[in-house]
Amino acid sequence: MKKTVLTFTLAASVFALGACSNDSATNDEVIATSKVGDITQNDLYEEMKASMGDQAFQLLMIKKVLSTKYEVTEDEVNAQLEADKKQFGDNFKTFIAQQGYTESSYKKTLELKLMQEKALVEDMEVTEDEIKAEFENIKNEIQARHIVVEDEETAKKVKAELESGKAFAEVAKKYSIEQAAQTTGGDLGWFNKATKMDQQFLKGAFALKKNVISDPIQSSFGYHIIEVTDKREIEESYEDKKAEIEKQLKLVKADTSTLLTKVAKMMKDADIKIKDKDIKTAFDKFLAATETDTTAEDADTSTEESN
Repeated sequence: MKKTVLTFTLAASVFALGACSNDSATNDEVIATSKVGDITQNDLYEEMKASMGDQAFQLLMIKKVLSTKYEVTEDEVNAQLEADKKQFGDNFKTFIAQQGYTESSYKKTLELKLMQEKALVEDMEVTEDEIKAEFENIKNEIQARHIVVEDEETAKKVKAELESGKAFAEVAKKYSIEQAAQTTGGDLGWFNKATKMDQQFLKGAFALKKNVISDPIQSSFGYHIIEVTDKREIEESYEDKKAEIEKQLKLVKADTSTLLTKVAKMMKDADIKIKDKDIKTAFDKFLAATETDTTAEDADTSTEESN
């Protein structure tokens, strides 16, 4: 069944276009002067519209439509912002700058992202047992490093060199087939059992005692020699993490095609009339795609019922 994914990533310029369009598109207010000529607000609007008008208008309109039903508070945006800052650490400012954001424009993207998530999980259900099981997966974390090679014989050679006293990072750079090892020395940082890693690798790593070099552990990537350098338990209690875990589990279960159908219906109900002829067809492809998905889903359902 064909799936259409709606992207909610917003460049700062999308909101700049929205700001420009708040006034008449014929606004001749001068926003910059120079010896070679002036730039008016309309000049900026027309240039941005030409380069990204459809995309910008789509995202601005979708945000407006979603906001009528899914409220996102300033506190929720700030909480997500702090979580992202914690995740990226000292690299946060570099990360948002590379995406073309200031912190202010990045918060606008978070507001829309949170609206999307609320619409996406609205009808999803998870059980208490599922939440508790996931908490068990995340409550313990380990810090580890590894060296991955293609065969068991090489893995045994790697272990012998480590046990003879050679530096882990140097052995990793020499033998590991993981390209990142050349800069990380095989260090994986902190992770838990819910981290997206090979399950055999996770099982082997969490079975290790601290500062013990493992025997070769096979995964889908090869043979690993692992050393767990530290262990810890998260500070938050089950009650502290329950709401966050519930949300994440619902997002995993959610189907983006449901969101597309929901947004398309809300947009049709909003009776949008586009007055600017240059972006008159901005939503045509989006609405056509969602109608295709809905038709495909109906056909799949009919086939299943007939079987």
